[in-house]
Amino acid sequence: MGRKWNNIKEKKASKDANTSRIYAKFGVEIYVAARSGEPNPESNQALKFVLERAKTYNVPRHIIDRAIEKAKGGSEESYTELRYEGFGPNGSMVIVDALTNNVNRTAADVRAAFGKNGGNMGVSGSVSYMFDATAVIGIEGKSSDDVLELLMEADVDVRDIADEDEQVIVYAEPDQFHAVQEAFKQAGITEFIVAELTMLPQNEITLDGEALAKFEKMIDVLEDLEDVQRVYHNVDLGE
Repeated sequence: MGRKWNNIKEKKASKDANTSRIYAKFGVEIYVAARSGEPNPESNQALKFVLERAKTYNVPRHIIDRAIEKAKGGSEESYTELRYEGFGPNGSMVIVDALTNNVNRTAADVRAAFGKNGGNMGVSGSVSYMFDATAVIGIEGKSSDDVLELLMEADVDVRDIADEDEQVIVYAEPDQFHAVQEAFKQAGITEFIVAELTMLPQNEITLDGEALAKFEKMIDVLEDLEDVQRVYHNVDLGE
């Protein structure tokens, strides 16, 4: 699974280079999660999850607080969760998750991003069946044997534990996300290099030349869209 995590790192590094954009997207995600229940992470699992993610991206406290206060203030701004699926050059597959307050705008923007960069939109389910929803949690300072032992002691089942670039990455079922984190916290580990619910491709492909250039441009355009929260794909972009 190491190569799959490399793709997540590539995407995360790309987003880290555009902090104002990623912070704005987190602001929307935190607001939506806070409105979905109590604006308190201790009683709102959706909010707790997005705050854990925000921490790994170093989202400033004032952005988090502002989004939660907006939800507490009874804002009537409403967002819709959308998932788009499509194809890029040479059999590449893409999933786009969005949060939007204007569905027509988002659909048009995503369609244009595909169409102008060698891709095309697919129907719902045309791509997602080739991906697995996965919890990915990474730490430093432990070996994979250490992590296996502490997860076994906590009676937490996971798919895989891998040593990758002096880090340990745990892959688990989505419903085990909080159980894995809690096992780490009980062992005194509170800092995570990654804490994501993601979509990992069952098989990856490689692209080169013009096809790779078109694909990377398409992904960049999609990730730059205001309403797009996450983009998943099946292309191995290397390390």
